[in-house]
Amino acid sequence: MAMSHVRSLKSQILCRDAVGLVLRRTFAAAGGKAKKGSKGAAGDGPKASSLSKEVKSTTVVGANILKDGADLKILADSEYPDWLFHLLDKRPALSELRRKNKETLFYQDLKRLVKLDTRARIKANNTERAKN
Repeated sequence: MAMSHVRSLKSQILCRDAVGLVLRRTFAAAGGKAKKGSKGAAGDGPKASSLSKEVKSTTVVGANILKDGADLKILADSEYPDWLFHLLDKRPALSELRRKNKETLFYQDLKRLVKLDTRARIKANNTERAKN
């Protein structure tokens, strides 16, 4: 009887220690003190790149996600599709879209007008309901 009680007590202690190890919070082993003569995190900044300027200007460094692949080469502008260069163009605001004739708008602009107009009406309804 005493032996089984010792075994169960031993297993409970081992389980508690295992849970303690799993749930224990750990910190860096830096010691908490800065080195003599150091000012803050001066050594934490980005390191100088070992790549040459020629490689930097002809390849997209870090774009490769495959183990066996290589970094992508930058191609001439004529090699890329036309729509790529218009991705960052400014799109018209709601007030400007409202001023234009809806029958002459492009599909993307008409879709944007409907989306922004719906969003504005929802905001107006919400502020009106919040007042009541």
